[in-house]
Amino acid sequence: MAYWLFKSEPNTWGWQDQVAKGDAGEEWDGVRNYQARNFMREMKKGDLGFFYHSLKEKSVVGIVEVIAEAHPDSTTDDARWECVDIKAVRPFTDPVNLDQIKADPRLSEMVLVKNSRLSVQPVTEEEWQIVCGLGNTKP
Repeated sequence: MAYWLFKSEPNTWGWQDQVAKGDAGEEWDGVRNYQARNFMREMKKGDLGFFYHSLKEKSVVGIVEVIAEAHPDSTTDDARWECVDIKAVRPFTDPVNLDQIKADPRLSEMVLVKNSRLSVQPVTEEEWQIVCGLGNTKP
């Protein structure tokens, strides 16, 4: 299993929107960055990810699961762009904000710290465990 982080602007697509889709989940569409797209191509069904609210909130708010591997993005006719489908698994008991993540020296190499603009990014197993611990959430 691999771990990921999915960033979204909460006023465009927030945690509650994801939860509302239930087990059917939703495409993680609209990604137009080659590196983020390539990360989605690596994802396997059953992989887990952090759902991260960007902009003002800047917090990990929940855990999602990849339920469909990379396929054409339905929001474009351009074959270069693909996406995965994800579903909400559970919310974080305590959202973990970016300041908390940056303050923890164990997370200094996390992609979110080094390249906070990337919308889809890998998370190591150790980072996964640490962030879940900060959020009082089961990994």
